[in-house]
Amino acid sequence: MRRVAAGELSVEDAARRLRLDFLRRLGDLACLDVGRELRRGVPEIIFAEGKPPALLAEICVAVAEDRGYALATRVSGEQERAVRELASKRGFEVESNGLARTLLVREEGWTPRRWRCGRVGVLAAGTADVRVAEEARVVAETMGCEVLRAYDVGIAGIHRLKEPLERFLGAGVVALIVVAGMEGALPSVVASLVDVPVIGVPTSVGYGLGGDGLAALLSMLQSCALGLAVVNIDNGVAAGVLAALIAKVASKSESKPETEPETETEKTCRGRA
Repeated sequence: MRRVAAGELSVEDAARRLRLDFLRRLGDLACLDVGRELRRGVPEIIFAEGKPPALLAEICVAVAEDRGYALATRVSGEQERAVRELASKRGFEVESNGLARTLLVREEGWTPRRWRCGRVGVLAAGTADVRVAEEARVVAETMGCEVLRAYDVGIAGIHRLKEPLERFLGAGVVALIVVAGMEGALPSVVASLVDVPVIGVPTSVGYGLGGDGLAALLSMLQSCALGLAVVNIDNGVAAGVLAALIAKVASKSESKPETEPETETEKTCRGRA
């Protein structure tokens, strides 16, 4: 930016470098894409599985030093202890979610930017699916969404679904994340009832051949209900990111012409602005 101010670099070249050249290397093992959030609106979310605890701690702190926060997923107990120790030494706070197995390393006072129309809902079919639902919730909240949630509302007792759906739609959610294992039917049911995008997340919960999540995945992919997108098995991160991007676009979209009546979701968003 100093080179732009001095006339040594064009605005176009500066924009290109800001979007493409923000990399930070940690020795020979890690190359951090700290410019990803600027480029895509999605932060570099750190996948902890397989990383030595000390290396994970260095990565989390390095990203937090650059961006003000860092989010890690699939964190083990040993990894969490290493991250907490290093983060504390460097002056960062650490927030953990045991169910989601996530860690948020952040500067004191850091809070995510909230989107004007950033409400999303998370539904989990059974309590065994909550771990993935919580991962999706943490990611969406970190990216600026307000998240409403309702768990254990699967099709074994479909009447449990009525109240949370009415509450979510009344609150003006712009997307729904629906997490289900076993036969994975809940996302199709929800998609048949609502007028917002539904993101299905199959989980590795069940018996026998389909117990690794394959039955739930195929069921969601073969859904007759339109407006349902599906992410990979147990991938709460992808669902949370997609919901947050939908919320971001909804918040930035221009108002429709007056000849087109507003939807209830748009009225709710306008009222909160």
